[in-house]
Amino acid sequence: MSNQELARKILEQFGGADNIASYENCMTRLRIKVYDDQQINKETIQKIDGVLGFVEDETYQIILGPGKVNKVTEEFGKLVENESGEIDLKARASEQKNELKKKNSTPFKLLLRRIANIFIPLIPALIASGLITGFTKFFVQAGWLNGESQLVMILSIIGSGLFGYLGILVGVNAAKEFGGSPALGGLAGILIINPAIGDVALFGENLLPGRGGLIGVLIAAIFMAFVEKNVRKIMPQAIDIIFTPTIALLVTGLLTYSVFMPIGGFISDIITQGLLSLIDVGGLVAGFVLGATFLPLVVTGLHQGLTPVHLELINSLGDDPLLPILAMGGAGQVGAAFAIFMKTKKKKLKRAVGGALPAGILGIGEPLIFGVTLPLGRPFLTACLGAGFGGAFQAYFDVATFVIGVSGIPLIFLVNAGEIIFYIIGLLIAYAAGFILTYLFGFKDEMASEFE
Repeated sequence: MSNQELARKILEQFGGADNIASYENCMTRLRIKVYDDQQINKETIQKIDGVLGFVEDETYQIILGPGKVNKVTEEFGKLVENESGEIDLKARASEQKNELKKKNSTPFKLLLRRIANIFIPLIPALIASGLITGFTKFFVQAGWLNGESQLVMILSIIGSGLFGYLGILVGVNAAKEFGGSPALGGLAGILIINPAIGDVALFGENLLPGRGGLIGVLIAAIFMAFVEKNVRKIMPQAIDIIFTPTIALLVTGLLTYSVFMPIGGFISDIITQGLLSLIDVGGLVAGFVLGATFLPLVVTGLHQGLTPVHLELINSLGDDPLLPILAMGGAGQVGAAFAIFMKTKKKKLKRAVGGALPAGILGIGEPLIFGVTLPLGRPFLTACLGAGFGGAFQAYFDVATFVIGVSGIPLIFLVNAGEIIFYIIGLLIAYAAGFILTYLFGFKDEMASEFE
């Protein structure tokens, strides 16, 4: 069906436009908040042709796949606007905010979601910058481009610019998420990365620009939002615009250099050294466990909360040994999907696998997860086990990336030059293990009754 027809089908099963509190989309999912859960026909939603999966969480999430989700969301928005008259969706969503918050199961889960909300909007920029940097280095190392040429210099600047100023964007998003002014959140990032602080000495040592990394930026931006909101409560409206931001910046700035940067640096050291120790000491076992348990994180959406960890590893170590291990989650699932495609005789299931496989190979695994392996059950488990074998290989050979980006085949261009061959071998191992385990133990055609 067309994108408009698909959007209309989804809207109908959600009780129509008057039941939509708010909606948005990420790379693969249409996320919807509603007023009345009883109006949702959950079983029918999952059976709509074009819907790859359905997740109930803080928002209802309809898995549509990359590219498709943008077009369907646009049509969905037009339908909601046309059918709901002059209703302000933002105001309606605000009314439901407290009720939706209660649905979060634990404070830790809520914290991870808030962190994810800070970094999810940055993912397209991270992917674009990472791939431009990766391709540029690849072409130089292959001898196709002169490393000293003006073209390479321009491409390097285009690709690396984001990472030099990432703290500002993180500060802006953190302020938005915690109710502060975005511009002040950006200043929190500048406080951390400003090279001028290298001339300042506190406690007998010069400050180190960037110390604390994104952890320090998050602490400073969240604290500044807290100060701003509380000062505004007691500040007369006539002078609020002058004194509230000034007090928030001054207090946060002083505490950033005396408290937040050291704390951020300490937390950063614990994260980086802890993960390195885990991988070094645990070796194959640690790699297997990390690789095998990543897909369940993707199912819950909590994997986005790991983005600052990846970035902090790169900031502290110069590369990220965790990403290649976790990337095996998608590879194990691709192998499992190939096994299902080869073994099934059901045409509808073959079409579902065939439609989702290209995205999976390119590192976007949600269409396969929610459209194929998770609904079938056992193939999801064998995919996880297959990923574990690839993760163990990546951990053993200390494969790391110099920037972050999508997994799968595109990650090849982001892996350190001397480790590319090991990443490819690990990728093939995860493909093969996922395929073999699923073909032999994970799938029988009778499991796929819903694909009749």
